[in-house]
Amino acid sequence: MSVYIKWLKFTRDYKKFAFLHSKHPRFSMSWASRYPILNESTRETSFDAHYIYHPAWAARILAKTRPEFHVDISSTLNFCTLVSAFIPVRFYDFRPAKINLENLQSDRADLTHLHFPEGSIESLSCMHVVEHIGLGRYGDTIDPDGGLKAMEELKRVVKKNGTLLFVVPVGLPVIRFNAHRIYSYDQIVTSFSGFKLKQFALVDDLGSFIADADKSMADKQKYGCGCWWFIRK
Repeated sequence: MSVYIKWLKFTRDYKKFAFLHSKHPRFSMSWASRYPILNESTRETSFDAHYIYHPAWAARILAKTRPEFHVDISSTLNFCTLVSAFIPVRFYDFRPAKINLENLQSDRADLTHLHFPEGSIESLSCMHVVEHIGLGRYGDTIDPDGGLKAMEELKRVVKKNGTLLFVVPVGLPVIRFNAHRIYSYDQIVTSFSGFKLKQFALVDDLGSFIADADKSMADKQKYGCGCWWFIRK
């Protein structure tokens, strides 16, 4: 539908609503206060599959594992705020969030130089983050090895038998400077040697969620969302 057609529909809807509203007005209303939203009259609700599915996947794991508290490094705040309703969450970011919620702490951390002692964290997540490290997008230092350094730090701080929930774009390896990297399945699994892979989930290029995917599925993607549940050996 063209913008012109959408605008005609909007003006017709406005006139109809204004006429009906005028019979029993409970709000102020005028043409000057209009706020046109023209693209949401759709048959289905649209959503960003990467950012709907991966937090939902991670939250379901935490609902099973029920750690005493959970540490998150820079994942979407929607995930951290919701999980903090049932598990205390400590959120860290290069750009800390000024957020005020019960059971949620927010502080600063540099993912390439985490301040946590080795083997100190039982439950850790870092989702849709590492692909950005070293590209300068968020004011971080330009560093081609930034992603590797970040993964080494994540490995270092997880306790023995501890959980790491890790998410990055997956498919044919490429850098889309300065937005993100896309990793191959093998690059991630190799980087996390010393960890057992408990589950691999995938959001594919069509936006479908596959709870138990495999390498062959990941390798077919251009910009999939790979979700790894690792346990430190």
